[in-house]
Amino acid sequence: MFVLMTGLLVVIGSFVGYLFNNWILGAGVMLVVSVLFNVYSYFFSKKMALRANKVRIVTREEEPRLYGIVENLAMKANMPMPEVGISMVPMPNAFATGRSPKDAAVVATQPLLNMLTDEELEGVMAHEMSHVKNRDILVMSVASTMASLISYVTSMAVWSTFFSGDRDNFWLALIADITLPFAAMLIQLGVSRNREYLADETGARLTGKPMALASALTKIEGGCASRANTYDNTSYENVWISSPFSGRAGQKFMSLFSTHPSTPDRIARLKALDEEINGIKHVY
Repeated sequence: MFVLMTGLLVVIGSFVGYLFNNWILGAGVMLVVSVLFNVYSYFFSKKMALRANKVRIVTREEEPRLYGIVENLAMKANMPMPEVGISMVPMPNAFATGRSPKDAAVVATQPLLNMLTDEELEGVMAHEMSHVKNRDILVMSVASTMASLISYVTSMAVWSTFFSGDRDNFWLALIADITLPFAAMLIQLGVSRNREYLADETGARLTGKPMALASALTKIEGGCASRANTYDNTSYENVWISSPFSGRAGQKFMSLFSTHPSTPDRIARLKALDEEINGIKHVY
């Protein structure tokens, strides 16, 4: 994924350089910029995610139920204890952030804590701990940053050629602005959906209760579809365990471009896993 994203950036840089009669310089500049953006994402993605989603880091004394569940999972998975946070955004959801298991935080919203049973909450936190263990946060933070950079640079090329009066290259820039960000988005979506499936399986195997997570996902999707959910930060859609925008107008079409697999697909996989782990037959 990183190679493909970087390759797209170099192609875009070469194109922008070509517009200014020096494609080698353009490719070199974009390669350097992509590396700098990756470094920035590596060190600062956690702080940005916590700040953007109004997260307060809590102690065992402040949130004994959530903290205790996370602590037990960390011991069971042989992982360092992550920071535990509460987000006050008005929807039931959860996410994890941090570049490595030693620099991680797992977060639940207050509506999620109010909605789920202990077993369901454990399933959700196991999913988030699995993202940490699998280093998915680093992968998706870098992918998101690079996709945003690709979109920004191609847009810059369009406006540069438009205001310079270079009509021939304007149409080339416009085509690039449509196709290259779309290609980057498809790469990002493919990776994001696969990491969600993997975190579902890893977390369910950790708890041994796949159907607790399945039940939680159903409740979360229903809660995100509620009118009480006013979340509108599309930049962080991929970090949550369930899409914050499920159930909204036009979502059936937009689900084709969602960072998350559909909840029915995830539940079907969890049922199959439950049959494997616990020998329980389910009706599909």
